[in-house]
Amino acid sequence: MAERRKKPMTRRLVQLYSALLYNAHLKGFAEGQIYTGPLKNLCVPGLNCYSCPGAVGACPLGSLQNAVAASADRPAFYVVGLLLLFGLLLGRVICGFLCPFGLLQELLHKLPTKKVKKSPLTRKLSWLKYGVLVIFALAIPAWFALQRLPLPGFCKFICPAGTLEGAVMLLLHPSNGALRAMTGGLFWWKFSLMLLILTACVFVFRAFCRFLCPLGALYSLLSRLALLGVKVDGERCVDCGACLRVCPMDIRTVGDRECVHCGTCIDVCPTRAISFRAGKIVLRGPALSERGDRP
Repeated sequence: MAERRKKPMTRRLVQLYSALLYNAHLKGFAEGQIYTGPLKNLCVPGLNCYSCPGAVGACPLGSLQNAVAASADRPAFYVVGLLLLFGLLLGRVICGFLCPFGLLQELLHKLPTKKVKKSPLTRKLSWLKYGVLVIFALAIPAWFALQRLPLPGFCKFICPAGTLEGAVMLLLHPSNGALRAMTGGLFWWKFSLMLLILTACVFVFRAFCRFLCPLGALYSLLSRLALLGVKVDGERCVDCGACLRVCPMDIRTVGDRECVHCGTCIDVCPTRAISFRAGKIVLRGPALSERGDRP
């Protein structure tokens, strides 16, 4: 039992360390200013707003939209290549371990209230994020790029991480009174949407991640090809369904497009058919258990 409690905690620590590393520019929080140094030319894997005062890197989704917006003048090889690299190496492991906004959603869901369980409806709603990806992260920036008008649609109209980490953090600083005077209808739309999404996360496990996040949608397209992740040994699996019952996401099979590879299913598999692997290397699962470290 002690070991069961330890392993989820290990993931939580990775999530926490990632959030701290992404936002290591602590001076920015003290001064209410955005870091604009050379590290901002690099993307972090998870959703973390460029405009957060502590952010030391760029958001991959924001970078993608900016690249699409500038595609009329130059190709987006760097950003697309980086996202492909992240996706092929890590896939949605990024969502489960390396996304600060995913961590926030999970912490909100721990608040003691009645919860909305996954169902056929939530599984259908999980397709919404692909529409958000196509329309707001790709089509809108591309359309305005043709008119030489950069417009990152998702960041501008939806992104709750940007509203919380960027706008709210900056507006709260005493030295940014001029910014507060500039807030208008668009800010209050995004602020209201952020509150709605965060409230939904209290009742629905990772509601934004499951239904609206275009970055998760993008990584999910490469999840089956990713090097790192939870894998099932077909010879051991007896299709008992224990893994599906314990999973809070809308998966149909372990490791599919909705799986964030949290590893919860490893502990409940009666035949030890599930393991966390990097290629053929077992990082956690049956191979470790057979040496005496039973999960």
